[in-house]
Amino acid sequence: MWAEALELLQDAERLQRQFFRIGVLQGAPCWEPPVDVFESGDELRLLVALPGVTAQQVEVVLAPNLIIVRGERSLPASSRRALIHRLEIPYGQFERRIALPAGAFELVDRRLEHGCLALDLRRLS
Repeated sequence: MWAEALELLQDAERLQRQFFRIGVLQGAPCWEPPVDVFESGDELRLLVALPGVTAQQVEVVLAPNLIIVRGERSLPASSRRALIHRLEIPYGQFERRIALPAGAFELVDRRLEHGCLALDLRRLS
């Protein structure tokens, strides 16, 4: 029972680090959005959870063996002077570096759908 409790605590700490990573330097990203990666044949789909983020607030960089998604999720203007009772959805600069499977890929589509950035990649021959 004690081992199970410790495992749950470790999982909670890992999730907290994943969602609310604090940037050390000013201007450094302060959180990482969660990501799902699906591979089907020569196609790869990434879903990056970015609720409330517009396409103009996101930069996508495809590098060898890696894709980088970065940007900023701003606090809504109407909430800036509000008394905050709870703030669980992260705001500020974000960056997520996602390792890609072996091979070279090209980005064929990028769109926002249901609060997620959907990235479609195709493996190059």
